[in-house]
Amino acid sequence: MTASGPEAWDDEEGGTEPPARRDGARELSGGVKPLLVLGKIRGILDSFTLSRPALTLSEIRAATGYPTSTVQRLVANLVAEEFLDREGDRVRIGVKFAYWAAPATRGLDELEIVKPVLEGLRDATGETVTLFRLEEGFRVCVAMAETRHGLRREMHVGKILPLHAGSAGRVIMAWNPEAAAAALSATLERLTEHTITDPAKLRADVDQTRRDGYAMTSDERDEGATGLAAPVFDSMGDLMGALGISGPSLRVTPEKCRAWIDPLVAAAEQATRLIGGRLPR
Repeated sequence: MTASGPEAWDDEEGGTEPPARRDGARELSGGVKPLLVLGKIRGILDSFTLSRPALTLSEIRAATGYPTSTVQRLVANLVAEEFLDREGDRVRIGVKFAYWAAPATRGLDELEIVKPVLEGLRDATGETVTLFRLEEGFRVCVAMAETRHGLRREMHVGKILPLHAGSAGRVIMAWNPEAAAAALSATLERLTEHTITDPAKLRADVDQTRRDGYAMTSDERDEGATGLAAPVFDSMGDLMGALGISGPSLRVTPEKCRAWIDPLVAAAEQATRLIGGRLPR
């Protein structure tokens, strides 16, 4: 690819202004000149999500802010090189990427793969971020990035908690019908005065969680504690776990929770993508 004038950024020798660093971009080794076109390509690839796997050129332009001519030229080249595949008037991430990506996670543990996601969400919110999995009818903390605040909820990897109280449990029940049925058929222990012990009410909340795509709860397991959680899926579209943010209610206010919904859901999707997962059908 070659260009001249204001769009010389896509030529290895072009571009006179320093490139803007993308969020999450790694630092180059000393003395290595950045190739700005790679940042543009990453911007296009970052436009695709699990909920929007196929995009038109105008949707890519809206997502990236790139000029129409830039989008057309780069997309055409990405299709030619199998980075993208055409699907009618839309394009999607190329199937060839699965071949290229296969060695990336080979030999790596899923929890190690998603650890940077937990740490990034912790740094963005300032609160403890956890990943819970279903084990023998309970939810178990399998990974966490702990808050740096002195006042925090007690949590540790390996902690076992009931499904019926708390946002992570609600998420697990929403995307695992067998776990939900088992929990709802058992006695729902009252842990605080806000714990839901009516199976019909809990079922309604679980159904609402499924519709919303996340759960938010306060004071159900511990008085003065609030949390929100979203699902992470595996390669079969089954629930891998519940990614959550939690902390004392005096810091984790309703306003903050509402502001954190989108970053939480985006982090859960990022974790899903990193482990090669997909959304359930």
